[in-house]
Amino acid sequence: MESVSLILPLIISSVIAVVLMPAVINYFKKKQLGQTTREEGPSWHEAKSGTPTMGGVSILISVVATSLVFSLIYDVNLGLNALLVFIFLVFAVIGFVDDYIKVVMKRNLGLTSLQKLLAQIAGAILFYLGVNSLISVNVIQLPFGISIDLGLIYGLFVLFWLVGFSNATNLTDGIDGLLATTGTIAYITYTLIAVWQNQWEVALFTVSIVGALIGFFLFNKKPAKIFMGDVGSLALGAGLAGTSIILNQEWTLLLIGLIFVIETASVMLQVTSFKTRGKRIFKMSPIHHHFEMSGWGEWKIVIIFSAITLIMSVVALIMI
Repeated sequence: MESVSLILPLIISSVIAVVLMPAVINYFKKKQLGQTTREEGPSWHEAKSGTPTMGGVSILISVVATSLVFSLIYDVNLGLNALLVFIFLVFAVIGFVDDYIKVVMKRNLGLTSLQKLLAQIAGAILFYLGVNSLISVNVIQLPFGISIDLGLIYGLFVLFWLVGFSNATNLTDGIDGLLATTGTIAYITYTLIAVWQNQWEVALFTVSIVGALIGFFLFNKKPAKIFMGDVGSLALGAGLAGTSIILNQEWTLLLIGLIFVIETASVMLQVTSFKTRGKRIFKMSPIHHHFEMSGWGEWKIVIIFSAITLIMSVVALIMI
């Protein structure tokens, strides 16, 4: 298989997303089902209230269909590809249920934090069992030839990695186009790593997501016609974490996904500071809201955060 073979699934995935998106938007508009702005969010985001959400459904359909079909056509390792699609699908379903409760059932909080966490842990456990049966990875490879054998503890690492990064991308999905752009760059980077390692089943999965995100961005760029919803944001984070695990390049996600890490850290620091000192570090968290309140426009945040993701992705590629 050659790199040029990835062009067709990239195009097909993008086309599917573009074709599906208007139907999803029209359905939610017809049913008058839109995003409800959180009271603690920026006041100027109230104008976005009512914008259709759950656009991640089109991403999900595009990725699952394209990835699995082309895995059969190209005769790659279907097991590993299906495992990545599985974890992507599991976290998408968790997000879908959460979105459904908030949007359709009009319960703004959705799933409780405990319910969501338990579902994520269950999905992560199944993913680890699948990984262990197919490639039996317990060693984390680090830069400069350093490796750490975690043994059975690796299972706990997988749980932390999947749950952590799925929630990190979920926190990042707060302004128009931000997760779509940073996510696209991250998945392009992992496509390059997969091709370099000749893991074409992984490359098919990641390139399918790239195509779907490109198609989605056309409708999600400012001013967004539709939001991704948890169905998309949770799945994208789990897909990145799962991909880094299958490629045995887990450490690279700390660089490639640096923006996601910073977004999560900003929330943790904000909460800790407020509870212990009664003071806030940022004007608002996640940190993209801090920059909004500092006068940055959404496009400026998206461009700068995407540039950081691109730079760190190049650094990661150099260090491999």
